[in-house]
Amino acid sequence: MSSPSDESTDGGPRPVPGNGQGVHELARLGRTLRTLSEANRTLLRSSDESELLHEMCKVIVEVGGYRLAGVGYAESDANKSIRWVAYSGPAGTTLRTLPFTWADTPWGQTATGTAIRTGHAVIGRNVRTDPAYAGPGFARLRQDALENGYVSVAAFPLRINQTVLGALVMAATQAKAFDAEEVKLLGELADDLAYGIANLRMAVQNRAAQATIARLAYYDPLTNLPNRTLLLEQLDGALQTARQQHQSLALLHLEVGRFREINKVLGYRAGDDLLQEIGRRLACAVQANALLARVGETEFALLLTNAGAEYATEVAQQLHDSLREPVEVRSLLLDARVVIGIALFPDHASDADALIRRANAAMHQAQPAHGGYAMYTGGQEEEHTRRLALMGDLHWAIEHDELTLHCQPKVDIASRHVSGAEALVRWPHPQHGLISTQELIMIVEQAGMITPLTNWMLEAAFRQCHAWREAGLNQALAVNLSGNDLYDPELIDRIRGLFSTWGIEPSLVQFELTETALMTNPASAVETLLRLKRLNVELFVDDYGTGYSSLSYLQKLPIDGLKIDRSFVTPMAANGDSSVIVRSTIELGHNLGLKVVAEGVESQAVWERLAALGCDLAQGYLISKPMPAHQFHEWERAWS
Repeated sequence: MSSPSDESTDGGPRPVPGNGQGVHELARLGRTLRTLSEANRTLLRSSDESELLHEMCKVIVEVGGYRLAGVGYAESDANKSIRWVAYSGPAGTTLRTLPFTWADTPWGQTATGTAIRTGHAVIGRNVRTDPAYAGPGFARLRQDALENGYVSVAAFPLRINQTVLGALVMAATQAKAFDAEEVKLLGELADDLAYGIANLRMAVQNRAAQATIARLAYYDPLTNLPNRTLLLEQLDGALQTARQQHQSLALLHLEVGRFREINKVLGYRAGDDLLQEIGRRLACAVQANALLARVGETEFALLLTNAGAEYATEVAQQLHDSLREPVEVRSLLLDARVVIGIALFPDHASDADALIRRANAAMHQAQPAHGGYAMYTGGQEEEHTRRLALMGDLHWAIEHDELTLHCQPKVDIASRHVSGAEALVRWPHPQHGLISTQELIMIVEQAGMITPLTNWMLEAAFRQCHAWREAGLNQALAVNLSGNDLYDPELIDRIRGLFSTWGIEPSLVQFELTETALMTNPASAVETLLRLKRLNVELFVDDYGTGYSSLSYLQKLPIDGLKIDRSFVTPMAANGDSSVIVRSTIELGHNLGLKVVAEGVESQAVWERLAALGCDLAQGYLISKPMPAHQFHEWERAWS
């Protein structure tokens, strides 16, 4: 202030002043009241914390007449430093370069540091004479006070919820400033400032919470993409605009393949990593005006406005290509390709729900081998609805043992003796009749019921082997295991338990695993095969030739035989290339000490060619089509 009254350094009362001094005190008190009033208006007007602090310091200097004012916040760093966040008056640059702290150190004995550390106001510190500022380290501060014309300093703690946030500091031009009434009013000002800071911070938190709630309502937290809710709102608006302006639009529905298997084998975090990378790649591949959303656990959707069939298929191809490169997850390279369904307005649907359903139906018709995408055609939605119903029916059929076990014989080519059979599952649906094997496999994979179906197959196969043995038929029955089964941690214990339950010899149960399944995760596959082999069962690589296994990898597998895929065997009598592949595979298998089974033997010419090449076993329609397992004994007697 320009003319503060005398006051003791501890804020105690002074002798009653004379009339002239009383006038000065009344004037100073009036200025303090005006400062408090203007400060309250500042509190009401300010909508930002930094603005509030700077305006408050400005009011204290310009209205209150103090030489300087500042706000220092207490930092929680190792030095317990004080950060000056607002300042008004001279010497601001100098103060910000000094090592102010609220620690119990020499620099922590300043008015500001003491107020923050103790939580009590420090009144009337004389910077030039107070012992706390007498050390050589405070020379710059004393020099600054001299050059900028301030003498006494007061610091008021800023407390929020019993926590001292920092301090409001002000300096006067006279040594004996800050009387009791003035200090009381300034203390109220500091409390009001702390209250204003708390309110502004609460408002920021509320706005952040509202923004978070809004984002959770409209955005997927894993990929940060729009969610189904936002897609529906945008789709409704886009459809309305398209109707008014006579435009078309396209909706693409995408689904990530093999996601459940990845989750089961590698865990949910790996699945999340995969989805995040897929979302990132898709977002990079789409145009800025297109809306990409995550609409399900493994599903994405893309809305293209003012788009027809040609453009939609181009975009689908681009999206498919963007995922051509494998995704690295947990040090493994995973195939992240998607299947994509396309539906168009107005040709395929006129409202949002129907458009989504038909894009979804088209997606389930898409085949990776045919570009990975499909356009909606009439009947796909009904077919998709039928398949969804079949998924529920299959779950019931597995639970209530409504599936049937079939088998297809295998015969030794040289002796023509029956050497066992391959176990197959059939589903005679009560309404739809016998479900084709291809459709059954598709339903099982889409419904994520591979493990329940395998469990049913294992139980049925062991039960059938026991029944054959009781009837005097000792033939091996081979059960197919999928790639998903290989990563099931309970598989080996389940099989071991079935051997104990039915009391049959390991030689009566074989296992067949496709080459593709073995190559998905070779290290884990070898480990599972080794554990299976310890049960003394025979292991065969099925569909050999359709995968990408190398000779060195094949040598590492604890297997007993190879089954040459039917795509090479069936045409070998008329196709020289197929014949060469079959001959090479037979030689390879024998060189490795393995049995070789040819599946797909459908003609006598193929049988004779296989016999000439020294193939061990044959399986196919020439011998027998798959039959109900209970008919196998009778067939075997007839064959013999």
